[in-house]
Amino acid sequence: MASIREDFTKFMQRGNLIQLAVAFVMGAAFSAVVTALVADLITPLIGVAGKFDFSKWVFTFNGSTFQQGAFLNSLIAFVTITIVVFFAIALPYQRYEDRKAAKAAAAAKAVPPTTRACPECLTQIPLAAKRCSACTSPVPAASP
Repeated sequence: MASIREDFTKFMQRGNLIQLAVAFVMGAAFSAVVTALVADLITPLIGVAGKFDFSKWVFTFNGSTFQQGAFLNSLIAFVTITIVVFFAIALPYQRYEDRKAAKAAAAAKAVPPTTRACPECLTQIPLAAKRCSACTSPVPAASP
């Protein structure tokens, strides 16, 4: 019986786990870059057009402070990340899967069938068969 340490080592060395960890770190780094881009470049440009500072856009209600500027920055960052992930990962992967499925369908059509259904019991039998192996009824010759 393997020890817990050996099992843990095998678990940590799995390719999918390491790929997932790398993807998580890259996603966090990308998120930080996009958040900085939005907070430092995009919303100040929007603020120039409206002549106000998003970072100071707050209101107070009954002693509670609501920061709609920070929320707007987060919302723009989320939408930006979502668009980039869709166009950089999801869409190319879906097109790859579609091409792969089309190739598999074309390959399936290219292979001529080797069996046919028995007219009596619908069991699959070889094309050259003269009698069904399941119901033993005589089968007419296969049409080319």
